[in-house]
Amino acid sequence: MRQAGRYQPEYRALRERYSLLQIALNPALATEVTVRPVEAFGVDAAILFSDIMVPLGPLGIRYEIQEGVGPVVPDPIRTGAQVARLGELDPARDLPMVLEAVERIVARLHGVPLIGFAGAPFTLASYLVEGQPTRQYVATKRLMWSDPATWGALMDVLAETAVRYLTAQIRAGAQAVQLFDSWAGALSPADYRQYVLPATRRIFAGLAELGVPRIYFGVGTGSLLELMQATGADVVGVDWRTPLPEARRRLGPGTALQGNLDPVALLAPWPVLAAAADRILTAMRGDYAFVFNLGHGVLPETDPEQVRRLVAYVHDRGGAA
Repeated sequence: MRQAGRYQPEYRALRERYSLLQIALNPALATEVTVRPVEAFGVDAAILFSDIMVPLGPLGIRYEIQEGVGPVVPDPIRTGAQVARLGELDPARDLPMVLEAVERIVARLHGVPLIGFAGAPFTLASYLVEGQPTRQYVATKRLMWSDPATWGALMDVLAETAVRYLTAQIRAGAQAVQLFDSWAGALSPADYRQYVLPATRRIFAGLAELGVPRIYFGVGTGSLLELMQATGADVVGVDWRTPLPEARRRLGPGTALQGNLDPVALLAPWPVLAAAADRILTAMRGDYAFVFNLGHGVLPETDPEQVRRLVAYVHDRGGAA
């Protein structure tokens, strides 16, 4: 969950010289940033340093990552004609630098698994339709409800893009993949079922024969857990708002769970952080389809020593972080 980022002094030093995308699209820099959390903190897996917008450029979408804002799309997609003009992703042709980074990272990790990732169709669509991050998703929902044909076509393009991108990452060496649907919690279960589930299910089905764990994560998705499971994901990420025992009761034993420490707890005094971790570890003791993780990304204000101490603490308790 955003292992590498602004909380690390080494990363901040790189960002003084390079943009986020310059790092993500440079195999040597992406490798260095990806492996540092493993080497510094001893986490049990690395996650590819990149951005969910990266595979959209080859489709003909202009975007930029604005500091303090996020993805910004100057020409938002609002019509069927715009969707029809979108291209197709060929990862080997369009993003060879990302695949080279995956290969380099795997070689550098010496057996520690690498998790590849992509953005889920709804979350990507929200940026493409709104043109920038939002809290209300007015334009997104308006398109979804008023022009379901255009919405469906856009979701199809984004689902196919994710399948191709994640397949290429797996073939380059990624041992697991995670689909980030960060903003799916903005939807009601009924809307998710009708407008999002089919495309997301298509992604996990398209990866099924590749034999790697497939993780699905969203923020504020407590009302959607059963639908997230219905996508076919092997692992469902749970944020801190939903107690893990409740998630296990609702999803049963067949789906692995990942989560769900509140990232803000890393800013608390150590006794408070340790107690928060203990509550999760105690609640999930004996559940062997569970991976301890944060409920979202590491915050920029986090002291790296807190991350190191937490990972060691979880390992000492006999878990995986």
